[in-house]
Amino acid sequence: MHTCYYKYLPVEGAEIFTFVGLPEKGGKFPTAIFRSPYEDFAEEMDEAELCEKYLADYKEWLDAGYAVVFQHCRGRGKSTGDCVPYIYEREDGLALRAWIRGESFYSGQLFLVGTSYTSSVHYVTAPYEDDICGGVFNVQDTERYNCNYRNGIYKMGLHGKWYVSMYKKKSIPKKNFVIESYNMLPLSDFSKTVFGERVADFDEILKHPKRDDPFWQTRFGGGEAHNALCTAKFPMLIVTGLYDLYTGGIFDMWHSLGEESRKRGAFVVHAYDHGGGQGHSPIHFDGGTVEEHFGNLSLRWCEYVRGKAEAPVKLGEVTYYRLFDGWHTDSFAGGKEELAFTLGDGERTYIYNPYAPAKFEGGLSTNFGGARYQNPPDTRYDIITVYTDKFNTDTDIDGKMTAKLRVKSSALDTCFYMRVSLETADGDYGLRDDINQISNFAPDYKPGEWVDMDFTFDEHSFVVKKGGRLRIDITSSAFPYYVPHTNQRGLFSEQRTAVIAENTVDLSASVFRVPSTPREEK
Repeated sequence: MHTCYYKYLPVEGAEIFTFVGLPEKGGKFPTAIFRSPYEDFAEEMDEAELCEKYLADYKEWLDAGYAVVFQHCRGRGKSTGDCVPYIYEREDGLALRAWIRGESFYSGQLFLVGTSYTSSVHYVTAPYEDDICGGVFNVQDTERYNCNYRNGIYKMGLHGKWYVSMYKKKSIPKKNFVIESYNMLPLSDFSKTVFGERVADFDEILKHPKRDDPFWQTRFGGGEAHNALCTAKFPMLIVTGLYDLYTGGIFDMWHSLGEESRKRGAFVVHAYDHGGGQGHSPIHFDGGTVEEHFGNLSLRWCEYVRGKAEAPVKLGEVTYYRLFDGWHTDSFAGGKEELAFTLGDGERTYIYNPYAPAKFEGGLSTNFGGARYQNPPDTRYDIITVYTDKFNTDTDIDGKMTAKLRVKSSALDTCFYMRVSLETADGDYGLRDDINQISNFAPDYKPGEWVDMDFTFDEHSFVVKKGGRLRIDITSSAFPYYVPHTNQRGLFSEQRTAVIAENTVDLSASVFRVPSTPREEK
């Protein structure tokens, strides 16, 4: 008979609601630890009713002989205090583990399990103690920069909107916010306008758009989680999706692990987005979710670590779903050859107005919204749409697609955005996007000069059928995913005005490349 109890664990500035589920009374058990801020429904629930819910939710774990510790993060659910995203998660997480070690059910074996933010609450507690025996980390990487920026362009569709919903959920439940609030100038006034108060960590993030800035090693920049898994000694299962918010960062995290860490760990990539299910995708891929293919993969991994079962996936490898094909396991080394496509003939010029940004469907692998069919081509004056030549055989595309654009602008700085889609009978299915700015390639750019800009798209895996084509959209903005570039030089968050730019792409000198393996060569 499963049993449970709860405690309001005292920490500085808050009392943290903590549920403990046990396989039975008495005894010592391996313990799976979960911490989440997404429990606001529980705020008005009776504790006894809530405990019964969690007993049902974690029945599989309890049946398998695990103690389950589930905690509401500070300022969320039944926990008191103020929720300030990421801040205090280190202290609260370490306090929880210290408390568990003093409880009678503690066996000396702890397992860290999380998804998205609930993975990051474990990352910030590194370096890890010797009683951490295994971990399952889903759909978030350890580098906070990736949550906020891509090549110095702020992700209002990821950290921006999410942060607003999280910040002081209880004490400031209503904010002066719509997504267009991120178009305000200067953006440095955002926190005061939206929250009614200056927010130190949020304001600092807006001041540091460069990845190599030392800020990203501080607490406000997520420095506590930086490379958190690189020194971990326990077997880790890492999970993402082809359309996760952090796909590229999670691939980077996997590759950053030492050889021995990868050999004792595994990496799984499903077919969908951040939520793990079909989500926003208009296409169903048979068996494309982790649950469909593996069942309770997190529990199966922990059972393997304990020596109770075989490893559910091959160790040291990437098990991934190739769209329109199915599951594969290998090193994910990429295609056998590179196909290069020139993007067209001559030059194309358009007007980029920061006050009227281009809009796209689906956040792909960099923002919320996953994969969707795209709007028809050439529907706006400021979007250049081109298609590749038709593929002459069924072709696997595995790895990172890249591009080089030759561009010029009438402005001192500006932005260029690329989105890649697969042409299908039902519509053009979004694959990947990337965004960059001239100042990253020519810091002292003079208007009218040509400059070559490089674009790198996060890892992907899909099949292009014989006769199929890829679509490439080129423009200078992507609402509601990235803050519009003001076409001004300097720190974006301090810009008080925006100017209209005339941007030009030399298609004949621009190239798109894909890592490919023609099926006839397999």
